[in-house]
Amino acid sequence: MRTGTGTETETGPRTELEAARFWRTPALPGVDLLRARYVTHRFTRHAHDAYAIGVIVSGVEEFDYRGARHRAGAGSVVLVDPDQAHTGHAGEPGGWTYRMLYPSVEVIGEIAAELLAGRGTPCFPEAVVSSPHSAALLGAAHDAAERGDNLASSTLARAAFGTLLRQHAARVPPETRLPGDPRAVRLAREILHDRLVDPPTLEDLALAVRAKPFALIRAFKAATGLPPHAYLNTLRVRQARGLLDSGLPAAQVAADVGFTDQAHLTRHFKRIVGVPPAAYQRAGTYKTGPENHT
Repeated sequence: MRTGTGTETETGPRTELEAARFWRTPALPGVDLLRARYVTHRFTRHAHDAYAIGVIVSGVEEFDYRGARHRAGAGSVVLVDPDQAHTGHAGEPGGWTYRMLYPSVEVIGEIAAELLAGRGTPCFPEAVVSSPHSAALLGAAHDAAERGDNLASSTLARAAFGTLLRQHAARVPPETRLPGDPRAVRLAREILHDRLVDPPTLEDLALAVRAKPFALIRAFKAATGLPPHAYLNTLRVRQARGLLDSGLPAAQVAADVGFTDQAHLTRHFKRIVGVPPAAYQRAGTYKTGPENHT
């Protein structure tokens, strides 16, 4: 793959160059970070096991989430709850630039327990909000993390998450956190978790949970937002991230999680995480010209 040669800035690139960096910092345990500029890249429908919280720096992102299409322009704050299926693509020809933070359920839960009364899991009813103060805090926290300013990044990130929880969060009682997750879907999910490398056919999966194939697809999508095969690929990518973190080469990781080969892993990994496995593993900036998008 040829590396693009355009110039990227926070206010917008001078060319069609796409660039993305995905990394972690000890200053923000339990939080992944992504800084990216996308033009033609499209995120396939997927779900994170963490919150997805960020600010649009320039351009417009569109994404499908909870049965609606959302548009997030410059200055908007994006709020996606864990385990909620969504997509992502450019909302205008010039693409979009954003800074994203992915705090774990534990991180947000700990802050919510300190700030909010009541029990239950915090959720954000609105996917896109206008909150200049929160946007500024998120951008500053993200920038400080990238510069290695540990005290500033940890302070600003906690302030940003706290502000968003106070102003935009609701509580989901524990017993209603997984609505529409019937017995057949629960069992099917357990089977897919156990059989990443050798998944059953749809017919065999339905037989194992005592459901009809089409009925299982409908129930599975209602519960997870994804059909079983897309849910499986999301699981594989999550497992791949852990193996890449341990230092295993991408080719071995692909085999270990059930992808056909490294190219198969790379295709799904980039569609879900936003960068290829190699860039993820080295926490470097991935850049490509418009003619090389995948």
